[in-house]
Amino acid sequence: MIEIPNFKNIEIYNIVCDYNGTIAKDGKVLPQIKALFQELSKHYRVFVITADTFGSVKSQLEGFGADIKILSSSDHTKEKADFVQELQAENSIAIGNGNNDALMLKNAAIGIAVLGDEGCAKETLMSADIICKDSIDALELILRPKRLVATLRR
Repeated sequence: MIEIPNFKNIEIYNIVCDYNGTIAKDGKVLPQIKALFQELSKHYRVFVITADTFGSVKSQLEGFGADIKILSSSDHTKEKADFVQELQAENSIAIGNGNNDALMLKNAAIGIAVLGDEGCAKETLMSADIICKDSIDALELILRPKRLVATLRR
C-alpha cells in the first residue's frame, strides 16, 4: 500500500508501459530498462502495450520479465485504456508519451508521462499525474515509492 497524503492510498499490482517513445526508441529498448523490468517484476506484473510498429518488441523484450500486449484494433487509444481497465485501473500505474496513451494514463491509479527523445503529446501531459524526463526516472519512481509520495502529496 502506498499512502499519498491528501491524494490517495493505492495498492499497485500492475505496471503498463507503452513501447516506442517510452521504453524504446526506433524499435530498440533503451539501456537500463531490462534491469529495471527484472526488479519490478519481482513485485508487480509488468506489461508492455504496443502496436509493434518496428516488429521488434518480442525479440527486444525477451528475458525482461514483462508480458507483451500487441494492439490489434484501429483505435489504439481506446484499446490501451480498455486494457488498463481490464487489469483493474485502480491497481495500475501506466507510463506513456503518445496521444494514444492519454486515456490510459488518465484511467490508471497513477499516470506517468515520459518526455523522452520523441517528445510527449500535450494531451498526454495533461492526463498524467507525474511527468518524467525519461522512462528510467519513471520506473525508478515505482521502485522507490517515497518519490511518488514526495511528488503527489498535497
